Amino acid sequence: MPAAYPLPPLTSSLSFLPSRVASRLALGALLAIASVQALAAEPRTAWYVQGGAAEDAESLTVGVSRDWRWEKQYRYGHVSGQWQGEVGRWHSDSENSTQLGVTPALRWRPNGWSDGWFVEGGIGVNVIFPKYNTHSKEFSTTFNFGDHIAVGKRFGSDDQHEWSLRFQHFSNARIKRPNPGENFLQFRYTHRL
Repeated sequence: MPAAYPLPPLTSSLSFLPSRVASRLALGALLAIASVQALAAEPRTAWYVQGGAAEDAESLTVGVSRDWRWEKQYRYGHVSGQWQGEVGRWHSDSENSTQLGVTPALRWRPNGWSDGWFVEGGIGVNVIFPKYNTHSKEFSTTFNFGDHIAVGKRFGSDDQHEWSLRFQHFSNARIKRPNPGENFLQFRYTHRL
């Protein structure tokens, strides 16, 4: 049997990148690896629509999600994940931008919370074109990360409906300056098929 060699930490393998970029890529890679580790119930697909507001813009987004074939019960709750792909339109005072994104997200359903409640977080990659500009902010890249945290609830006879309140931050992790970032408060409705 060949000897096993330990792998170097992922963030040190990415030392040529700025530390924030390397950290976000490493976390995204761990989320992706987790998505293939343990089998869960048959994955479900869903579509969603969400609206949001930021300091200088409003957004309308449509997307689709697909559950991972992975879930785990821990002492403090149930953890699962999903892929989310979306197309959004940002309306600002200067010009409008289109946002395309893909995000792996983890969901935690804490023990002791009423049925259906969850907390979700994810870090994904996005292309925002043309570059997002308002009277007070100017993005320097079309490529950006999108980080979010959400709280929500599933309901319906087969948990087919879902709402969530989300906080999402977009920025390029200092790949290039200026990097003012934008924060959206969003409400999402999801229908699971």
